Formats: sequence, structure tokens, C-alpha cells
Amino acid sequence: MAILLGSIADDYTGASDLANTLTKNGLRTVQTVGIPDPSLALPEVDAVVVSLKIRSVPASDAVAAAASAERWLRQRGAGHVLYKICSTFDSTDAGNIGPVTEALSDVAGGGIVLVTPAFPETGRTVYLGHLFVGGQPLNESPLKDHPLNPMHDANLVRVLTRQLCNAVGLIDLTTIAAGPGAVKMRLDSFRTAGVTAVIADAIFERDLETLGEVALETPVSTGASGLGLGLARALVRSGRISSGGATTADAIRPVGGLSAIVAGSCSKATLRQLDVAERSIPVLRLDPERLLAGPDEIAAAISWAGDRIFAGPVVVAASAAPETVSRLQSLYGREASGHAIETATSIIAAELVERGVRRLVVAGGETSGAAVDRLAIPAFLIGPEIAPGVPVLRTVGNAQGDMLLALKSGNFGGEDFFTAALAMMH
Repeated sequence: MAILLGSIADDYTGASDLANTLTKNGLRTVQTVGIPDPSLALPEVDAVVVSLKIRSVPASDAVAAAASAERWLRQRGAGHVLYKICSTFDSTDAGNIGPVTEALSDVAGGGIVLVTPAFPETGRTVYLGHLFVGGQPLNESPLKDHPLNPMHDANLVRVLTRQLCNAVGLIDLTTIAAGPGAVKMRLDSFRTAGVTAVIADAIFERDLETLGEVALETPVSTGASGLGLGLARALVRSGRISSGGATTADAIRPVGGLSAIVAGSCSKATLRQLDVAERSIPVLRLDPERLLAGPDEIAAAISWAGDRIFAGPVVVAASAAPETVSRLQSLYGREASGHAIETATSIIAAELVERGVRRLVVAGGETSGAAVDRLAIPAFLIGPEIAPGVPVLRTVGNAQGDMLLALKSGNFGGEDFFTAALAMMH
């Protein structure tokens, strides 16, 4: 299997978001969970998205994991590797966006890296280096209350500078609007000045197409799924993609079994989606503090779901309001409280699958990663889109047999996302 485009995603929901974008824009794509075992047979594809969980781990661990994935992708023919990050630039001052970007550039022989989290389709835009979320500056958006990586600075040049040894440049919208030639000239001037990473503005899809065309001529880029859109369209325009194009038909073939939803995200969007789902689906809201206290809350949740799931879908949610999360973090620590909730939701998801669930929706990036790891799912085919950035996923090489999943980033999807997702999986 020789691939044209490789990607290393820093979490599992972001990987599905990117895989969905690449598929929609004409690339046959598969999403793997980590570096696949050599025995796993993958289909013929144009792009592979390797899902990792490196967004919030120590920077040295993130660099090591990304470097291994990069080697695997290059060995399979990838001429360009996109380091897929969140469209809200989730990170701390220590990383991991900067250190991984720098490391991937070094192993590819050095050179300048285009960086943009812009994805206008989901309301993420960059102007004069500042990231806006739904029209709000990043530091004024709900991301300021993110439980793991609260974002308090919308100036991405400043954010990335705190993570890198070298200077960070900016390619502004005026330069991008002038086309690929103008962008390349600006990059040349940055190279002369010793800059190795450049934040790029993007407001419209045409900006992403320009950036994708330029980035494709370099070994590495860093960005959200919007940059993936630009790269995919550049590959299609180059004539290097087979005329058959991408199809989602095989991934949406029906599977038997039961349906369930597990939520760990504390985003405002997910909390509202739970309120709406509760009108038609039984919802169990877990007590996060009791989850931290011991296994009793997990056992009670499994019992509750087991009593109801054969009558129809159920929802088990560990999601909580920001003030509750802040209180728990102050009592138990950010890392310990997050780990406890991820562990609990993954155990519940696995127990539901053991009881016959074959259509599973998971809300939250860390929650999704923990659940997929516990289920030991090696890879996914990409199905049709449920909401922007969230496709139906069909398991590949799964020990439990065929399953359909949706892995939702906390902020993604409309109010009726959960019911819409279950409807598409039938």
C-alpha cells in the first residue's frame, strides 16, 4: 500500500474529523488507532490518518510518538505529513504543538512549516495571527474554560513562540489573497531570517486551498482539518488521485446489535446535546465526585444501562458544568480528575459493548481516546458525515466484529446530534 498523504492526529476525535474532511474532498482514507500491527490488512487508500493521544501528555512523549508515526507513514510512501491539531489550538505554554512541529520538521530534513488551525466550516478563522471561534477571540470563547488546556491567548504567534526555540512568523491574509506565489516568496524571506514555523491567516476556504497548494510542496505542515481540506484539493488538482475517488458506501453497511451513547465532554455544546437527548432517550448523569471516590458509581451505571439497553438506546454521561469541573480539579488535581473520568467512561463503554452494543457514540476527545483504546479497535473506514467534522466510522480488524462508531469532539454538532447520529447508524 503506497499512500500520498500521511497525517498524525493528536487525538482520536480530531483524527476522525480530518479523515472525514479528506474523504469528502476526494481522498480514499483510513484512520488507524496508533501505528497498525503489521498483520492488519488495510485497504488501498490515498491517505492514512494515524490517531494518537498526544495533545496533553508530556512534550517528550508526544515527540517520540509522533516521530514513530512519521517513520511509518514515510515508509509507506507519504510525501507530505500533516500534524493534525485541534482547530482551537489546544495546548499549554510547554507544548505540544510547537515541540512536535519542530521535531517533525527536523526528521524530515528541516525547513519551514506552515501552521494554521483555521477551519471556516466549523467557525474557526485566523486573522492577523489571532484565532477566532465562532466570531469570538479564542480567549473569550468557551475554550477559556477547557478542563485540560484552557486557552487564554488568541494571538497564535505569541502562543507558538512560547513553545519554540526559534522565532515564529506570520503570513497575513493580504499575502494569502495574492496567491501561492506571494506566499512562497514570503516563506523564502522567513527562511533567510531563520524562522522555522509560520502562522497563516485563513478566513475562507479559498485561503485554505492556497495554503494547501504551498504546503504540499514541503515535507511537513501543522494544522486543523481545514488545512487537510487544502491539501486534499491540491492533490486532486495535481491529477495524482485515482478517478474512482472516495466512497463512504461500504462503511455505512448496517450492523446488528444495540445502541448506546457515552459522554465525557464538559463543553457547552455537549451539555446542551444531552439536555435535548433526554427528551427521547433515557439519560444517566454520573456524579463526577463519586467517580473519583471509587468503583461504585461505575458499577451502578453499568447496572442501570443493563436494565434498559435491550429496550432501546441509552446515554451515560460524566459531563459536568465548568464550575463543577473546576471544583473537582481544585480538590483532586487536573490530571487525576480527568484520568478518573476517562477511565470510568471507557470501562462503561467496554461493558456496554460486552452486552451487545454495536453502534456507539462517544462525546469528548479524551473520552473517545480512552474508549477506543480499551476496546482495542485497530482502525476505521470513514462513512458519511453526521455533522461537520464527525463521520460515521466502521471498525476494521475489530475483535468484537463490525461496529459503527461516532467519535465527537466536545464542541461539535448541533443540538440534536445524538439522535441524528443513532439514526444514521441504522
